[in-house]
Amino acid sequence: ALQATSSMMGSVQERLSTGKKVNSALDDPNAFFTAKGLENRANDLSTLLDDQGQAIQTLKAADKGISAISELVDAAKAKANQALQTSDIGEREQYTSEYNELLTQIEDIAKDAGYNGKNLLSGTGNDVNVIFNEDGTSDLDISAVDYTDTANGPLSLASLGDSSGGTATFTLNNDGATGTPALTGGQLVTLDDSFSAGDTLTITNTAGEETKIEITDTMTVSQLETAITGTSSDTTASFATGTMTITSSDEAVQIKSDNATFNSGNTLTAGTLGGLGTDSAIDTVLTNLKSAQDQLRSQASTFGTNLSIVQNREEFTKAMISTLEEGAGKLVLADSNEEGANLLALQTQQALASTSLSMAAQADQNVLRLL
Repeated sequence: ALQATSSMMGSVQERLSTGKKVNSALDDPNAFFTAKGLENRANDLSTLLDDQGQAIQTLKAADKGISAISELVDAAKAKANQALQTSDIGEREQYTSEYNELLTQIEDIAKDAGYNGKNLLSGTGNDVNVIFNEDGTSDLDISAVDYTDTANGPLSLASLGDSSGGTATFTLNNDGATGTPALTGGQLVTLDDSFSAGDTLTITNTAGEETKIEITDTMTVSQLETAITGTSSDTTASFATGTMTITSSDEAVQIKSDNATFNSGNTLTAGTLGGLGTDSAIDTVLTNLKSAQDQLRSQASTFGTNLSIVQNREEFTKAMISTLEEGAGKLVLADSNEEGANLLALQTQQALASTSLSMAAQADQNVLRLL
């Protein structure tokens, strides 16, 4: 009886120390292997849970990048609108430079939006696959976009070119003479109806330099030629056979007169205005920026949907792991209160058996004394 009690006490003590009532297949084969399968699945899902968490962080990094890029697109739009509010080509040239710098920053942000080796804003090679179950039959593919090249990527925002030099001409004729013969260098500029005493010619270049030339009743064509040449080191004027040719070697130059007859009231430009130099170019840039903003919002929505899916599956996986572990525990975990009571009962039983054995031994000794 003592040996049987001791064996049972050993089993109970093992259950109390391990917390399990089934510690090996010998205890209960069915419960042991069923619980083992549940625990293995829970462990497999735990590994996937880590990958899901990393995918969530990758999506959050991409979302932060899109938000920052969207703000820069808004800033670029503001630069284009500022350029539209001024006719000064120097200011427009400055806005063009600032616009191009914003595009550079957009590309830099896209390159820096990566997380743990994956960047959903850097295109090829950065797609993310998130697996949701242990056999890989349930997953989600998250496609990367390429914002690191604003010109050739989905944003389609090319850098704006700088203004360049060139030539422009206007004729000088004696409109009061028969057949409007061409003026010569020594004749008065006011013989041409496009010029009157008191008129002001405004000459500006994309460097921001502006010079005003006042037409007097004594100014000759040669003097006008010299005055235009003196407006900047980049600008020269030459006159021959009734034609004034204005040349800008590097930057575009504009000439405007307050006399509406000059160039039919239009601004004369020597060279080519780049970037935000013309209203039509600004309108095109604003249209492109709106398309880029729409693309960013659409992509942010797509990533947001992906993020919601992965977060939902992460919570589901956590709940599933908890369910599996709980199920496995019900099969093999011991009831500490019950096992404690069993141990106390066995200890009492062991004490009683020991007492009985002691009493039996004493009885045997008493019989021997009688002999």
